[in-house]
Amino acid sequence: MTSPELSLRFAAGLRLFLAARHRTAGELRVTHDGTSSLGHMVESFGVPLPEVGRLLADGRPVTASYRPHGGEVVQVDEVRRPQELPYQPPRFVLDVHLGALARRLRLVGLDTGYRNDLDDDGLIEWANTERRVLLTQDRSLLMRRLLWFGAYVRGARPDDQLTDVLDRFAPTLTPWTRCMACNGVLSPADKAEVEHLLEAGTRRTYNAFTRCPACGRVYWRGAHGGRLEALVAGATHAVAQATSARR
Repeated sequence: MTSPELSLRFAAGLRLFLAARHRTAGELRVTHDGTSSLGHMVESFGVPLPEVGRLLADGRPVTASYRPHGGEVVQVDEVRRPQELPYQPPRFVLDVHLGALARRLRLVGLDTGYRNDLDDDGLIEWANTERRVLLTQDRSLLMRRLLWFGAYVRGARPDDQLTDVLDRFAPTLTPWTRCMACNGVLSPADKAEVEHLLEAGTRRTYNAFTRCPACGRVYWRGAHGGRLEALVAGATHAVAQATSARR
């Protein structure tokens, strides 16, 4: 006797996770064993559950623990954007490959944890202990059952990755308030307190400074200010668009 089949239809935004042969149509005919949960079946095709939103079986809302029946058509939607979180603004922790994104998130004032010496278990422990959203491009990491909350970062360029994260979560931004090196909260600093740390040209040209109490790094609007200002402006625009979509 042949095993019953069902149809899995993946939303366009989830097809990047599918094998190349399935991406165009986004629909798979699946032999069903009668015992596997829908969540297990979805992840078996490379789609992490943290990226999945609404699930419909023959038009009825179901959960990832649902055990589908042969002949059913299951619609797998992506997470609705902007995604609701238990708290705002979100706190993040990033995997080792997203260091440039971490600096950008800190630039716009988001609490962003990053270390380049943690393995997967260490990242999950950090995310779970401090209730941080784990951002990664590692699908297998998002499929770990112990992880409380994670999100896949789309884009190859750090600027595109930043736009993706802001579009997904629409967080409140407070630019220029965090240390891009260590994530500490910056404090205003008198020039007299930091001038011994500055080069002669900087001492002559600039008068307004902030300093990180955690690592001691000093900040001022310098030669790269124009590029960073543009990045902050783009981030503010991205959040405004995402917030408008929420309404």
